[in-house]
Amino acid sequence: MEMHAEALFTHDRNKRLLTINEPWPGELPAPRFFLGRSMDGAALCRCRHDVPETLVEQLETLCADEPAIQDFQSKPRHLDAYMNLLQSERYTMGPCYLIPEAITPTMDVVSITRANITEWIGDGFEWLLSEIDFAQPCIAVVQDGKAVSICRSVRITSIAHEAGLETLEAYRGRGYAAAAVAGWARGIRQFGGIPLYSTLSENLSSRRVASKSGLVFYGVNFTIV
Repeated sequence: MEMHAEALFTHDRNKRLLTINEPWPGELPAPRFFLGRSMDGAALCRCRHDVPETLVEQLETLCADEPAIQDFQSKPRHLDAYMNLLQSERYTMGPCYLIPEAITPTMDVVSITRANITEWIGDGFEWLLSEIDFAQPCIAVVQDGKAVSICRSVRITSIAHEAGLETLEAYRGRGYAAAAVAGWARGIRQFGGIPLYSTLSENLSSRRVASKSGLVFYGVNFTIV
């Protein structure tokens, strides 16, 4: 969970959140509050740099009382208190996974770079042109002469990478996403990195990919903007 938080956000010297850690240019502010709950009972609490210290202390005290989780759909024990303290009505929550070394792609995949992107990218992935130099490695499953599912690094640290997965709608439900994730994870492992995968609770398709791929569930992240 520590690696997950470090990958998601930039921090100041006091481990306070600064920005969302996207590899491409442009910085968006981090959420005001991040809670990472794990299966072993350890809860990681991080607050944005502009949250008052007295409020941070209250939030950290509540976080220390969070129980171990077994179900990714279980809400934090102190959900209402977090929302009230931060005077917010909106939060995000979702499961976090480690991609184990044993997972390998079940079909051929290709590495997409600036040098070959025009060879593989067709309608539906035009936006990748502006990200390709930063979101590396970028691995694709190719069908009908074009990339149909792409997994790339969208949060990067010296230790861990977080996966960003996109599959063309017409090609979903055929195992292509799982193969792209496995190929990407293999690339991360090859240079000694740790491949992580997380999603939102309401993203059913992304959760299905995690389930079918045999990813290892280790916790749930919760944020308040």
